Amino acid sequence: MLEDPADIIRIVSDPLRLSLLGRAAEGTLSIDEIADNLDVPKRKVAEALGKLRAAGLIDAEMRLVASRLRGIAATLPTAEEADGRITEGPWSDEERVVLRRFFSGTRLKEIPTGTQKRLLVLERLVQEFEPGLRYQEQDVNFRLQLFHPDYAALRRYMIDEGLMTRAEGVYWRTGGRFATGDAG
Repeated sequence: MLEDPADIIRIVSDPLRLSLLGRAAEGTLSIDEIADNLDVPKRKVAEALGKLRAAGLIDAEMRLVASRLRGIAATLPTAEEADGRITEGPWSDEERVVLRRFFSGTRLKEIPTGTQKRLLVLERLVQEFEPGLRYQEQDVNFRLQLFHPDYAALRRYMIDEGLMTRAEGVYWRTGGRFATGDAG
């Protein structure tokens, strides 16, 4: 039986074997039924099932071994937790939970689609810009790119939410939370 998760992923990445796993999740497999339904020669179905059985993903009764999949999943790397610097600052406990959900290390995993969550993430990102300083567009892009590849969307959202203002290619911070004593 294969033990290396990379080998298992190579096995299941084949479209036919992946289809067989999906069908096995629904019940017992039948080579004849699968060959007819997928219009694939029985020999190919049997070979694919043999590889899945050798990997320990299908048992002798032609059923999915869900515990094997769970075991493999447990060995896979998980996303890095949000860096502590991301949640430092003026955030409530609930806001810290949201920030941790969207950041891995110091990278933004995805731009939230929900307005409130997106605004919170943007408020965190605007903390990277000093109040009162002017930034060229390329500097804004560079700073935002450190967090997420779609820096243009982040920049646009920051402008739309009033966190930053732009005039003639120059940007400055005009919103978000300010530390006590900062002008803003």
